[in-house]
Amino acid sequence: MHYLLCYDLAPDYLETRGKYRNAHLKLAWEAQERGELIMGGAFSDPADMSVLFFQSESPALVEAFAKADPYLLHGVVTGYKVRQWNTVVGKDAFNPLRPE
Repeated sequence: MHYLLCYDLAPDYLETRGKYRNAHLKLAWEAQERGELIMGGAFSDPADMSVLFFQSESPALVEAFAKADPYLLHGVVTGYKVRQWNTVVGKDAFNPLRPE
């Protein structure tokens, strides 16, 4: 299944992320190397939210990632949601649907 991890970012995200960024990126790249995290990044203008795209058998893995993330632990991320994403278009879609 595919899941989106949606982070709400603190108003001072750009100023405060620096001291936790390497640890956050280490966690993310390790998840990517295991094939769990497909890609992730933050929105800009405004920098108020980020989204990480996961592939996993259950949302538990995504929840565990969020709870271990230094950004969440230190208030750079103020809240998050894990949402199942029913992908239907693209070569890697979980439930590909083509027109009849």
